[in-house]
This record gives sequence, C-alpha cells and structure tokens, in this order.
Amino acid sequence: MSGMSGVQAVTDLTSTAAAAPAAKGPAAPVKAPVTTDTGARTEAAAGVITDARARIDDLDGRIIGLVQERMAVSAVIQRERIGSGGRRVNLSREMQILEHYRGQLGRPGTALAMTLLELCRGRV
Repeated sequence: MSGMSGVQAVTDLTSTAAAAPAAKGPAAPVKAPVTTDTGARTEAAAGVITDARARIDDLDGRIIGLVQERMAVSAVIQRERIGSGGRRVNLSREMQILEHYRGQLGRPGTALAMTLLELCRGRV
C-alpha cells in the first residue's frame, strides 16, 4: 500500500472485505475503515474533507499575510505617535478593537483581538 493514496487504500480494503465469503450466522455490522488523513469513513467524505482542508490552508495563508500587513501598519502608527511625543500604546483604541472583535465573534473574538494586539504592539 505504500504507493497508494489514503482514498485508494480505503477503496481496496472495502473491495477486499466485500469479496470475502459470507460467514454463517447473524451478520455483524461492518464498519468502513477510517482514512488516516481525514478520519472519514467513506471515499466521498474523504474527498470533501481533503478539498475543504486545502481551502482552509489557503485561508490560513491569507490570514497570516493580513496579520503581517496589520503589524506593519501598526508599526507606522506607533512610530508616528511616539515621534510626535505620544505613547506607544493607545488604550482607548485597543478597547475599541476588543469591543469590535467581541461584537463580531463573541467571547473568543476578544481572545483573538488580544493576540492581534500583542502581535502588533511590537517590541518594547
């Protein structure tokens, strides 16, 4: 099975089980094997999961790029604020951001906003 995909391995295992002679007595329920990569129990589900994971990987890449862009913009703001005699952090603005994320995403949004703010504050 070393050259096979997870989906092909499931198909082969299912075909082998179907070709086995029937046992006498009550038939025991046969569970389809779980694919290693997706945890799916059917080839169709494995395909959907694989496609969805590819989409999530793409979204994660875009989110990381946006966070990096946000960090760069935040650095400009901090530089200008400090250069004009202000503080590095504007707590009232941070509270607005926390409220915005909580309003859009609920309680976990607050934790996400805190992480973003921490990333964007830069080094002291």
